[in-house]
Amino acid sequence: MKRWRFLLLLAVVPLLASAQVNIKFVEYNLPNGLHVILHEDHSAPIVSQVVAYHVGSKNEKPDRTGFAHFFEHLMFEGSPNIARGEFFKMVQGAGGTLNAFTSFDKTVYFISLPSNQLELAMWMESERMLQLKIDSVGVETQRGVVKEERKQGLENRPYGTWQEKAFAHAYKVHPYRWTPIGTAQYIDRATIEEFRQFYKSFYVPNNACLVIAGDINTEKTKALVEKYYGGIPRGVGDIYRPGEVEPPQTTEVRDTVPDNVQLPAVIMAYHMPAQGTKDYYALSMLTSVLSGGESSRLTKRLVDKERVAVMVQSAPMPLENPGLFLVLALANGGKTPGEVENVEQQEISRLQKELITEGELTKIKNQRETEFIEKNSTVQGKAMLLAEYHLFFGDANLINTEISKFTGVTREDIRRVAQQYLKNENRTVLYYVPKPQAQ
Repeated sequence: MKRWRFLLLLAVVPLLASAQVNIKFVEYNLPNGLHVILHEDHSAPIVSQVVAYHVGSKNEKPDRTGFAHFFEHLMFEGSPNIARGEFFKMVQGAGGTLNAFTSFDKTVYFISLPSNQLELAMWMESERMLQLKIDSVGVETQRGVVKEERKQGLENRPYGTWQEKAFAHAYKVHPYRWTPIGTAQYIDRATIEEFRQFYKSFYVPNNACLVIAGDINTEKTKALVEKYYGGIPRGVGDIYRPGEVEPPQTTEVRDTVPDNVQLPAVIMAYHMPAQGTKDYYALSMLTSVLSGGESSRLTKRLVDKERVAVMVQSAPMPLENPGLFLVLALANGGKTPGEVENVEQQEISRLQKELITEGELTKIKNQRETEFIEKNSTVQGKAMLLAEYHLFFGDANLINTEISKFTGVTREDIRRVAQQYLKNENRTVLYYVPKPQAQ
């Protein structure tokens, strides 16, 4: 299954004549609370269905982490009408693709098919929303799958634990202190009844957004939505939303992590505002100045000029609650983490003291507009964005307007957020270093 990765920003291109788009859609709620968004696009005989549930790792209990990610797998176990192991076969046999992913804040399932197979996608997705099969065979199978994914993706991979350790060090109160992959021991301890209760609590129509985009007829699709989803009962009880507020960090946190690596790495994590805020957009533009392409400041300085690093990347994590602005660098051979951090800090300090140039501002706006157009270039991309904009902002029309929030960022905004958030006392610094060789 897919896990979050940093986006490598596109190289600078000439400024697009206009990044403003006009994606038309209709949206409404079913009586059971399911929010529905439909978008017609007849450019190709393809349809994409996305179901986004407003549940991620932050909705878990501290002693039962990994449930949201576990369900990302369990949801493919079938239903009374779909045999175990048939979910992928049925979609692929109809010429389609499907997958899912889990984040701190959401779990998303998506199916793309030829448009004449739309009903198949709707039937299959509604089946697992209505009556997912949660039995001992499926649960035990997925326990093994999830534990192996953790082992191969984190524990046995060089630098594999960096995200888990960065969030665990940076957060003391908020449930972002654990990551979606979860902890194997908690998945092992959980009973089948706990899994069933999690499903009943979060996998309900009133905690989901359904988007169907592509070669559809809106009125006919409305009828199909009612046919397949209208009869699913609304969830009962309150849907748990964490209320913990992470207190401001006032002292720098540092740690050294011995790992099975050959080159040291430096991870810096700064607390930052939630996605959708004004300062989030400014920090998102700031990251393009630091590491958006070969001509970015950190790449030119650390990799090309001083050669203290072989790779450097920065990114603000788009989270529903206040998140982290991350800077990662892999040291060059013979260079220490301290040398890498020292040069990084010099470039961050320069951002805090000086305005970026007009040329840099033009470049990062070009990058952002190009990225925005790329995201909207496929029906699946549009379906994903429509679901996310509704789920977290209650405004699906951001698909047409959000670009102005990026391009409206000024040079002064970038300097201000660098000063306000990229402070030493507001960060966690981790040094990944090679484990000592056994004698």
